[in-house]
Amino acid sequence: MEISVYYEDTDCGGVVYYANYLKYFERGRTELLEAARFSLSDLMGEGIVFTVVQCEIFYRSPARYRDILRIETWLTEATRTVLNFSYRIIEKKSGKRIVEGNTKLVSVGLNGKVRRLPQEMADRLATIVTPPRA
Repeated sequence: MEISVYYEDTDCGGVVYYANYLKYFERGRTELLEAARFSLSDLMGEGIVFTVVQCEIFYRSPARYRDILRIETWLTEATRTVLNFSYRIIEKKSGKRIVEGNTKLVSVGLNGKVRRLPQEMADRLATIVTPPRA
């Protein structure tokens, strides 16, 4: 997916504020799951949500106001309770790697306790798992 960097995304120097990359990661994984016809709203209706329990982010180069960024997202592991995602954010025009990262999410019930995904959902997620990329 591609996004445009807006002024609101930047710090006083016109560089994307470091924490905003986490929002970009969220957008990437939401789009990936929705493209795989895995409805987060359906899961919420069943009382299942995902919470981030671990995050790694590696800043390679600054992105700036008005840059167009390509967010690459892939699922590297899927079990009935854990989803691991990897990300790469690239500036479209130059091809520079801006940020790389990983997140680990756990499925929980509305009470915040770990809750297994239904087996058929876990099976569908397993079909979009791809190995980590270089």
